[in-house]
Amino acid sequence: MAFRPLPARAPAAMLREAKPLKALFSAAQRLTQLQRLLESQLQPAAREHCHLASWREGCLLLIVTDGHWATRLRYQQKRLQRQLQQLDEFAGLQRILFKVQPPSGQPRAPERSIVLSNCAAESIQTTADGISDPNLRAALERLASHGKKPAADNSA
Repeated sequence: MAFRPLPARAPAAMLREAKPLKALFSAAQRLTQLQRLLESQLQPAAREHCHLASWREGCLLLIVTDGHWATRLRYQQKRLQRQLQQLDEFAGLQRILFKVQPPSGQPRAPERSIVLSNCAAESIQTTADGISDPNLRAALERLASHGKKPAADNSA
């Protein structure tokens, strides 16, 4: 008896048919719809910085990318709440909470690199040559190695 694999099914069909996935898919669709409604009430500049996290029991939790935008949105909180309450989906809205959470995919600031002028590197190397402590001498030599390398002389 040969193994016959089941016919491939589209992921969207699987999401609609499997009960746990179906519930998850419908919750994601609901949040997407609520996010669109929220964005329709936000100022254009704030839309990319504010995302809906949850909406339950009259409380709307919004994730904001940084403290600056959280402060700006808190100043506009009453107006935003009134506008959202007029929409059927947010009819029971009692309060809005803001949580600051920086985006996780954003690269961190590059690490600082040390660049010394030739004069500074030579001065540090001269100082290292006169030091008897091997640890301090090694540290100064490492620091001096960050000096700009002179251009290679091609006249030879």
